[in-house]
Amino acid sequence: MPSARPDVPLGEVEEEDGSERVLLLLLQETRVRRAGGRIGLIFHHAVIYWFYMTSELLPNVNFDHFQILRAIGKGSFGKVCIVQKRDTEKMYAMKYMNKQQCIERDEVRNVFRELEILQEIEHVFLVNLWYSFQDEEDMFMVVDLLLGGDLRYHLQQNVQFTEDTVRLYLCEMALALDYLRSQHIIHRDVKPDNILLDEQGHAHLTDFNIATIIRDGERATALAGTKPYMAPEIFHSFLSGGTGYSFEVDWWSLGIMAYELLRGWRPYDIHSNNPVESLVQLFSTVSVQYSSSWSKEMVSLLRKLLTVNPEHRFSCLADIQTSAYLAAVPWGDVCQKRVEPGFVPNKGRLHCDPTFELEEMILESRPLHKKKKRLAKNKSRDNSKDSSQSENDYLQECLEAIQQDFVIFNREKLKKSQEQTSESVSAPETTEAETEAESETSNLNMCSSVCSSAGSS
Repeated sequence: MPSARPDVPLGEVEEEDGSERVLLLLLQETRVRRAGGRIGLIFHHAVIYWFYMTSELLPNVNFDHFQILRAIGKGSFGKVCIVQKRDTEKMYAMKYMNKQQCIERDEVRNVFRELEILQEIEHVFLVNLWYSFQDEEDMFMVVDLLLGGDLRYHLQQNVQFTEDTVRLYLCEMALALDYLRSQHIIHRDVKPDNILLDEQGHAHLTDFNIATIIRDGERATALAGTKPYMAPEIFHSFLSGGTGYSFEVDWWSLGIMAYELLRGWRPYDIHSNNPVESLVQLFSTVSVQYSSSWSKEMVSLLRKLLTVNPEHRFSCLADIQTSAYLAAVPWGDVCQKRVEPGFVPNKGRLHCDPTFELEEMILESRPLHKKKKRLAKNKSRDNSKDSSQSENDYLQECLEAIQQDFVIFNREKLKKSQEQTSESVSAPETTEAETEAESETSNLNMCSSVCSSAGSS
């Protein structure tokens, strides 16, 4: 999926009439070239890409297009609130990160990498990005709104998760991780805090702030993640400078999380202040204790996920599907969210800490709901100040670099341009069965191939 073009002033874009003329010519050419099979299909996608990059059918989204409803969460340098898009009245979650704080904490690169990843992916069990934009103060990501809360919150509320409930989470996260692997992405922070539930109780993976992309046999080497959920090979790589690690680390984290949901605590007593050397020794001396109340099949699956040697660990969907515990799973139904979750969050309440809203309204020095007035004051102040007397030239240079390099994104615009191009391009050689297959693949967001393979396994 292409990234959006930089935010260009309307006056600098080609005339709309000229763009439409070129588009019509390309669409006519596409009708001819699609008969050429794979090459024609590549050309077809190139037309969609061009149309998206030049179209002004929808204006670039900005802060004013959303109504701020309430704060629901915060991270180390970002906050999250519920918003409603004014024109469509659709609800989203908006994550906003203060530029100056990101510069001071050296987090700009992570924000840009997260945006780069999210703009390229979409899956039924991920929290998907819809829009990204910026203003003078903040960078914004607008994503799917999931009102069921995260699994950490529910653990803190002493929810008792049954085996059947955790089994469905394992299946849904296995599909998400398998998709990420197909996109060459290691998440590196799978944990209850980053698994959000929708209102029906289905699990979605979020927070790609420390995710990384590896290709062509590359290995990751950075010490990245949340220590209690990090795989042993990450610590080994950090200490010994060996061959690094790969996609297997996310499946270890999935096993740790599943164990914690079932038992209420993690299999290893690891905390953020534990030195790396002690953790390497711990994995070689401490064995995991499984509850006698769990089924043998569940224990067997957890053992495969929590295998210290990554070469012998379950680390892909095909591995998971060989488990006796998941033998009867209807993967096609899982893909389409037709399997009813065992735990459904209470729809009568908001599943987050209520103090987030109070902090935003009372303690926050730059609250979001006063942004418009504040930016107007700042602009007036800046106009009256001699720009050559900047108090912090370095900070100003960094802010200007962010303003220049930040990539806007509009999935709504992308989808509309794809739909319009698809409607304009006729494909008489495409059979009804092929059209159905393409539609199914799109609807399942990379799940259809997974589900078909599950049926034959």
